[in-house]
Amino acid sequence: MTNLLTEAFNKAQTLPESIQNELAQQLIEDIENELKWQKTLSKPNSLFEKLAKKALKDSKEGKTKVMGIDEL
Repeated sequence: MTNLLTEAFNKAQTLPESIQNELAQQLIEDIENELKWQKTLSKPNSLFEKLAKKALKDSKEGKTKVMGIDEL
């Protein structure tokens, strides 16, 4: 376990039990979601891989434009 995670658990121990349980449930859900993402992203020929290839192709063909994250 990393030092930062140990520190987080040590701080959590000082909280009321109900809040500790909420934090634990959130952490479990986050871990499960992360594992799902890792599994999805590791699949060959995934939708993400196809989209990335299309985006690169479109960019090379000049079909894209530079935009800020808040621009539509």
